[in-house]
This record gives sequence, C-alpha cells and structure tokens, in this order.
Amino acid sequence: MLGRSERESGAQALLAATAAGWVEGDPAEAESLLDLGSTTATLSTVASIDGLSGVVHLGHPAQPSHELERALLAGPPSLVLTGASAVPSQWVWVGRPTAARDLTGHVVVDEAGMRDRRHVLRTMGVSPSLVPTRTTLEERVALAGPDGSLVVERSVATGTLAALGYAELAGSELLGEGAPIWYGLLESRDTPPRAEGVAQVWLAFGPRDDHRGSLQETLALVAQAGIDLQHLRSHRSQAGPHIFFCAFSCPDAGTLDALVDGFAERGVAHRVLAVLPGQDFVPGPDALEPRWAPAPDPARA
Repeated sequence: MLGRSERESGAQALLAATAAGWVEGDPAEAESLLDLGSTTATLSTVASIDGLSGVVHLGHPAQPSHELERALLAGPPSLVLTGASAVPSQWVWVGRPTAARDLTGHVVVDEAGMRDRRHVLRTMGVSPSLVPTRTTLEERVALAGPDGSLVVERSVATGTLAALGYAELAGSELLGEGAPIWYGLLESRDTPPRAEGVAQVWLAFGPRDDHRGSLQETLALVAQAGIDLQHLRSHRSQAGPHIFFCAFSCPDAGTLDALVDGFAERGVAHRVLAVLPGQDFVPGPDALEPRWAPAPDPARA
C-alpha cells in the first residue's frame, strides 16, 4: 500500500511511484494513493502499519527539503527514505476560453501547485488564490467563478474540467518547463537499508558537546571517511547541542558503516534519514552565481 500527505499532489506522487516501480502491477491500473493526513500523521501512520509506505516530496536528493528533514528526525526512528523518483511538472493553467477573463485576476491553486510553481506564477502576472490540496474540484470551480481560472494537474484538466468546458490557456506551457519534481519512498525499517553501490545519503547528527570547535571535530570523522558533503544545515535542538543535517554521495555501504561506527565510538548522536540508490540525480539542485565581497585593496593596508 502507498499513501501520501493531504498537502501533496496525488497525481504527481502516483506518477512518480509508477515510474519508479513502487506500485505493483500495471501502472495504468494503479489506484490513487491513500490520503494519510498531515505530514506528522503520515509519518506516524507509515511507521505503525506494516506494508504501508509513503510517497513524499524530497526537494532534491542532493539538497533536501528542510521541512522533510525536520519531520523525519522528529518522527519515529524506524522511518527512512529508500528511493527517489523525478517526474516532469504536471501543472497546467486552465479556464473557460469564452469567458471575459482578466488575465491578471485570481487563479485558484492548491498548496502543492504553489510550492512547485510559485516563481513561474509570479512571472505570469497572476494573483494566486491558495486553497488546501484537499479542496474538491467542485469547490475550486465555484471559487474561480465564471471568469476565473485554475492551476491543476494535467490529468484533472483533461478529465472532468475538459467536460465542463475548460481548456489550457496561453502561457500554461510555462508551468511545465523547468526542473522536474522529486519524490521519495518513505518506509519503516528496523535497520537502515544498505546500498551496495553508490547512493545519496541524508544524515542527521549532533556533536556530543556543544562547544567551540565541536562541529569541526565531528566533520573530521566525515573527512576521514573520504566523504565530500554536498549539503550541511544546522538547527537548534531542545536536547541541548545543535542538530546538523547533511547530504552526500556515498560510494558504498561499507563507507557509510564506517562513518556511523565512528560517530558511535565518539558518542556523536546520529540517524540515517535516507539512502537513495543512484549516482546521478539529473538535473542537479538549483545553482547560484555568487557575488563575493571584493578582495581588499593592498594599497589601503
């Protein structure tokens, strides 16, 4: 069985699950994913029911969603992400072509659509009206009114909405451009999975003592394992020392074993949050073109 949170796009999550083979049987006959409620409820339910897994939004395997990192670490310790799947954006912009519609008017869009394509919507000059993902299609149509428009998944647009006279609007193609949407398979495991080949690993750790230089001591263990961190983020902890979330490409299971054994020997609290088999997660996360502070002028020294 597969489920998702109430805030997630059911159509996109199901597409990712079928593309990755997480759904057994004929993908064309796959049923909708179970609605497991809030993010916290989703994690708790997956951990408590044998045979139930979840499909969750990752951000990117090499640049995890901070919301998901925090939720995982605060959730049952058995939870771990074991796979990643990317799908093209399924969002389209639809309206009634015959309506006297103001293109700068409000557009009804749910939480998942806003998360995935908020920057594009801004460049399109529309005013999004955000609704919960659980909002029914009938309620969205009513909120849009006769001259309004909606952002929905393509499968929804070509189904019920097409029968109601809705069609894609000029500019809709922009919502399908850009990076794909990454999803992960969330499972409950007694022990973290072992990837015999290369895998992307998410790891949370907390230095034993929160003092000046404690992070450097812990990162020395990472360096000794020959690991190059791709992602590192700190967060406050109610337990005292800071929490650090990291992600990196790991060459094999033995390297990860050596790292966590080193943490255990030094008394560094830690937890593996994800082991995602694969070496190339293309395209990579968003890249910045930094503008650093200029070098000091020697003449002014």
